[in-house]
Amino acid sequence: MNPELLFKMGISFDDFVNKDDDSYKEKTLEVYNNINFSEELLSRVKSIDKKINVLICAEMWCPDCMINVPVVEKMRDLNKHIHISIVGKEENVDFFKKYSLNEIIKIPTFLFFDEKFNLLGSFIERPQYVKEVSNSGNQPAVIVTMRKYRKGEYTEETLKDILKIIGQ
Repeated sequence: MNPELLFKMGISFDDFVNKDDDSYKEKTLEVYNNINFSEELLSRVKSIDKKINVLICAEMWCPDCMINVPVVEKMRDLNKHIHISIVGKEENVDFFKKYSLNEIIKIPTFLFFDEKFNLLGSFIERPQYVKEVSNSGNQPAVIVTMRKYRKGEYTEETLKDILKIIGQ
């Protein structure tokens, strides 16, 4: 399947969060409502002047999805050039394998495409900063960072990674 066709088959953020009536929806909306990007990052998001299609492989129950999918939705709210589409993992394993490490699909996986669906890059699972701390071997730092990450305190790190991917 090609990315454009899969993109057309996906759902919106609202439909995604409404797949759940309970704690997953609540946590995802809590993260979304508490996102406060710096003025500099807000300006960078608002200055995007080309169409960006974001194909998201995510599941509502996934903690990393609850934290990172709201970042892309906030970008979409801030800029009409950002378009998102969310698809599930299980039914799209074959498609996302080629964007995974060792054919293990991590979620969320964000694929960024231009208006003609040329791939610009991908964001997989967590922001680079969190991955670096997790790989550092410094257990106290890992614990503190993961605790803050799970509370949604590194949404700006996710946004910085995304802006780098799309060349903004």
